[in-house]
Amino acid sequence: MAGGEPRERMGECMAGNGEHIHGEVADGYGAVADAFAGNFADAGEVGAACCVYVAGEPVVDLWGGVADLTTGRPWERDTLQLHFSTTKGLAAICAAMLVERGLLDDEAPVARYWPEFAGGGKEGVTVAQCMSHTAGLPAVDVPLTVDELCAVEPVLRALEAQEPLWEPGTANGYHAITYGWIVGEIVRRIDGRTLGTFLAEEVAGPLGAESYIGLPESEEHRVAPIINSPPPTDPEVLELMTAIIGPGTMGYRSLTMDGAIELDADPNPFNTRQVHATEMPAANGISEARGLARIYGATVAEVDGVRLLSDDTVRYVRAERSRGPDRSLVLEGAWGLGFMRDIEFNPLLTPDSFSHPGAGGSLAYGDLEHGVGFAYVMNQMGSGLANDERANRLSEALRACL
Repeated sequence: MAGGEPRERMGECMAGNGEHIHGEVADGYGAVADAFAGNFADAGEVGAACCVYVAGEPVVDLWGGVADLTTGRPWERDTLQLHFSTTKGLAAICAAMLVERGLLDDEAPVARYWPEFAGGGKEGVTVAQCMSHTAGLPAVDVPLTVDELCAVEPVLRALEAQEPLWEPGTANGYHAITYGWIVGEIVRRIDGRTLGTFLAEEVAGPLGAESYIGLPESEEHRVAPIINSPPPTDPEVLELMTAIIGPGTMGYRSLTMDGAIELDADPNPFNTRQVHATEMPAANGISEARGLARIYGATVAEVDGVRLLSDDTVRYVRAERSRGPDRSLVLEGAWGLGFMRDIEFNPLLTPDSFSHPGAGGSLAYGDLEHGVGFAYVMNQMGSGLANDERANRLSEALRACL
């Protein structure tokens, strides 16, 4: 590990609540291990993993707790976790690779690559508008079922016909689920491969990173089921959540595809094989924290000889393209080319880190100046859409170490 020999083997360590913590931490990064253990002790952590790469080398690789409360299965070194919108960062990395190769012009109309997208008066909507959540397409007016969402083609046809819900380029509005299908189809039209296949063959495969959009059935047994967050009790939090995802809001339309995805259903649709198997490149990525950290690490440095993006490309795609009150998430949002910027509800390592968080607390980011690739995944969802205290604690500890 970078920074000398590992500070300690974590296999015999116990968090304050008795959960086992496993892994390795390089000399000088012990504060991250302390923060990880603290999440189990006093932040309601059930099962989780955290990994950090610096200058292409792993300096933190931790996991612990319980992967499946029903069976008692412990979180193992190779446990996989669905990480919701942290998936969007993977999609953005794939798109950035096409930008770097000169195959994708983000200022071009989407219709250049996907002619049918021009329906509904969208002939001028650009790739950048879609990736910075200003295209006015956070939902579609055609009613769709979960089966149709998982089939993907009905969604694409609906997106092709959809008229923007506001004038493109004039306002932010989080494209919570539609983002992934739009970016995925752009990648497919250019490259010929689905985004999940592109990720497997161009990103995860060369890096030996366990990260999937469209999980093979052979790996299903390794997934830690999502544990729904408890209902908020703080009146201010409850008021904010109602404003974001209450009935009839743009957030509800965006986050649930007009109710097709029942977030409080039993079982949670994101715990089903059907959703794991499809490609939903905005929300159903399933990875090891180690895999996500290796991928982000390879965007800012060589990881075992693999570099995914140049410094110039990183600076280009992380550059802010939109900022303002978000029509879906209510709070102010700020976006690069698919990456969320450092803002109040997404505090990162530095203001120039590029990232995407996921609902319930997961977070992955890169930081070019420090050469950092960071990832945190967990099964117990927190009560917010982002800005989770557990992820923040880990980032604060890492910042102190650097």
